[in-house]
Amino acid sequence: MPYAAITYRVKPGHEDEIAAIFADFQRVDTPDFAHADGAAAGRLLGTGVFIKDDVLVRVIHYEGDFAAVGRHMARQTGVHVLEDRLSPYLAEERDTTSAEGFAAYFRNAVMRPIAQLTVDTHPGRG
Repeated sequence: MPYAAITYRVKPGHEDEIAAIFADFQRVDTPDFAHADGAAAGRLLGTGVFIKDDVLVRVIHYEGDFAAVGRHMARQTGVHVLEDRLSPYLAEERDTTSAEGFAAYFRNAVMRPIAQLTVDTHPGRG
């Protein structure tokens, strides 16, 4: 099951304030997400958020269509609350107020995967 990493450039020196914002994050209404036509597209399995100096990374563990993850997250109230609270700490302004703006940022902020290893793909599994 794949992972994706989303980057945020933040102003250094605000790690505790940013950690407090993520500690209050309202989770998604459902981990299951769908395509625009309503057909099942996948499921969110977990997330992790990491910060160091001016870089914040959100790691998303999911199954299914990653493009649908962005659309699903763009509809979540908690995501928009988090984005509003995080805004003063961002080094680069961005518009995530609309679903289209959020989806564009989501697409552009995804890091290139280099390796994704799991126990299921281990050569000694059998």
